[in-house]
Amino acid sequence: MNMKQRLLPFTSSFVSRSVLALLIMLPLAFAGCATTEDEAAPAPADTGSEFSDASATAEVEVVAVEVVEWTNPGRVHFEFNSSEIRADAVPILEAAAEQLNATGITVIVAGYCDNRGTEEYNLALGDRRAAAVRRYLTNLGVPTAQMMVVSYGELRPLRRDNNEAAWAANRRVEFEPAG
Repeated sequence: MNMKQRLLPFTSSFVSRSVLALLIMLPLAFAGCATTEDEAAPAPADTGSEFSDASATAEVEVVAVEVVEWTNPGRVHFEFNSSEIRADAVPILEAAAEQLNATGITVIVAGYCDNRGTEEYNLALGDRRAAAVRRYLTNLGVPTAQMMVVSYGELRPLRRDNNEAAWAANRRVEFEPAG
């Protein structure tokens, strides 16, 4: 090994790459740290919003907003092959009307049927049941714009067994908040 190789053990390509990396990194390191007096933050007395209104008063009006949340009043059930409102549904419908009038929210009035009858017939019967509930709520002062009617017919049963208790549970209208 000659004297030059012992003093400079690195290859010339390694040195070239190292010098190039150093030359690239130095300006970047110092560029982020430089500040001038022009960029200094203004004194606290000089701060203010360009959007502030000089004629605005310092008074703030506090408005209390009552947040009313939708609580599902329950299900409205129907007799076999009927869309007439039963007497036991009246308290549920009155509670629904009170909430809808107080909150102003929109609900989906969904009609359901048991699995007896054709799918087309049950969809039509579910629609009649939901429409009967909407009419009843409209008579209690709820705007029709707050209620959307949909029929699921027999497609979404609560109970899948085939007996009178299951069929009675599935003949219903439910309320679902829209959106």
